[in-house]
Amino acid sequence: METTPRDLLAALDFAAHKHRDQKRKDQHASPYINHPIALAETLWHVGGVRDARTLAAALLHDTLEDTDTTRRELVARFGSRVADVVAEVTDDKSLPKAERKRLQVEHAPGLSRAAKLVKLADKICNLREVAESPPVGWSRPRRLEYLRWSRDVVAGCRGASPALEREFDRVARRAAQLL
Repeated sequence: METTPRDLLAALDFAAHKHRDQKRKDQHASPYINHPIALAETLWHVGGVRDARTLAAALLHDTLEDTDTTRRELVARFGSRVADVVAEVTDDKSLPKAERKRLQVEHAPGLSRAAKLVKLADKICNLREVAESPPVGWSRPRRLEYLRWSRDVVAGCRGASPALEREFDRVARRAAQLL
């Protein structure tokens, strides 16, 4: 099943519906859907990504992890290639947080190129938010730890997109100054 631009709008609509009651953890409790949109925008404008499947996966990247969405549902709506990328970047929420973080670092080098692109955009957007509009209650040490961990994850994704990697490095330098 080929992904078309129309499928991108369907993915956006699906993600917006699935995340409709979720908010970001910043002081403004921003609508969660802004996050997947930021990933797709970063992939398009910074990474030059034009592959609709990768962009759809970016819009859907947290649906398996944070909503009642099933992999089967993603396959039926968006095809196995999109569902595979979403599954690759999905944490197993049954594991303790520290283990999930360790596994992200360990698995990053083995991700498909599309999953590495989504992961790079995710770390860029998350790190930008942690630095500029951090989750309520996050101390400076916790934000610095997030910066260190993000660098470790991104190290395993290097080689997928020089443009996204440069943007991550720029955001990381800025975050280090702000933190």
